[in-house]
Amino acid sequence: MNFDTSLAFARALDAQDPLQSFRSRFLIPKHQGQEIVYLCGNSLGLQPKQAKDFLQQQLNQWENLAVEGWFEGDTPWMTYHKELQSLLAPIVGAKPEEVIPMNNLTVNLHLMMVSFYRPKGKRIKVLMEGGAFPSDQYAVESHLRFHGIDPDKAIIEIFPREGEETLRTEDIVKTIKEQGDELALILFGGINYYTGQLFDLNTITKAGHEVAAYVGFDLAHAAGNVVLNLHDNNVDFACWCSYKYMNSSPGGISGVFIHEKHFNDASLNRFAGWWGYQETTRFQMTKGFVPEKGAEGWQLSCSPVMMMALHKASLKLFEEAGGIAVLRAKSEKLTAYLENWINQVNDELGEQLFRIITPSDSASRGCQLSLIAKRNGKQIFDELVKRRIVGDWREPNVIRISPVPLYNSFEDIFRFGTELADSCRKLN
Repeated sequence: MNFDTSLAFARALDAQDPLQSFRSRFLIPKHQGQEIVYLCGNSLGLQPKQAKDFLQQQLNQWENLAVEGWFEGDTPWMTYHKELQSLLAPIVGAKPEEVIPMNNLTVNLHLMMVSFYRPKGKRIKVLMEGGAFPSDQYAVESHLRFHGIDPDKAIIEIFPREGEETLRTEDIVKTIKEQGDELALILFGGINYYTGQLFDLNTITKAGHEVAAYVGFDLAHAAGNVVLNLHDNNVDFACWCSYKYMNSSPGGISGVFIHEKHFNDASLNRFAGWWGYQETTRFQMTKGFVPEKGAEGWQLSCSPVMMMALHKASLKLFEEAGGIAVLRAKSEKLTAYLENWINQVNDELGEQLFRIITPSDSASRGCQLSLIAKRNGKQIFDELVKRRIVGDWREPNVIRISPVPLYNSFEDIFRFGTELADSCRKLN
């Protein structure tokens, strides 16, 4: 698509946008009485206006029913998670019984490693992307130490080739084949938090299974952002947080996917809890753990209903918008427009001040573009914040900008582009 940088063009794109009305369904922060341009959904999504109603409904149930709320009322807490399973499944390409909202992301990573990291003999290695998000690194390191395995010897990291910013799929596959029967687990991000690169989950999963390794993904930056097909891609497990692209409150409840092929595998270890016990006999309080079938059998404690209410408020918006494929179509256009603006700013300045390290191919990225400024990167970022443009800074030198299709407009991108150009002229 050919873009121009006029305000009229941006407004024309917004007028044609079938998702335009969803912007009004979110609360957009204001600085000095004026709405900001919020381009930080990769870190924390905005609050849906209906979140208060969904939360208040459960507060009312608690007030009016107290403990009886577990089994009575319009939304009994005992089964409250089941509707969320149905809402989550299409977002990540799963069957409802393969997903469950529970815990927080790093807790779930540990729980999944209990089941799917099964070191034996020389098969002890874990393959990760180089520069994975720190909590993933810490989780894997500590888990290996728990097994008495030296992380420095057992964690294999893949880094981009010299002079490149992102990983090539063929290099990932080559490393998997080279590690072969020493590889126990592949644990990759779906999207790298720093570069914004979307990995080829299907190809990585196939390559991992060919060497008999389990394959799982941290989808913190992918769930609710890009189209996923976890079931059809035969992924073993995945985890994600809900507070980024799913707009489900800061530190909101995490989600887990476990492929149905593992449901009846009694050889898998798991850390058990009462809430994962077989539902029909849970209240008999007997010894000996019998898991509920499906991803529900990996639950530990009572569901945090208030957190799930906030999550449900956002998931209903995904459903109402027509699903992730519809959102993805707008996202690709927003991001292309953003890329065009960054290139236009470089042209206006007469130099390549900004270098986009996120892949230019829309199939290899989500909402986020990561850019490095040749100079004054942090000063430029801070200047944008003063002008009510909120993105995200990551040390040592990356500005992350993430237009989200549910609430960002093309006029938001126009404002970012014009303020970016003006900020650079002021500082340079």
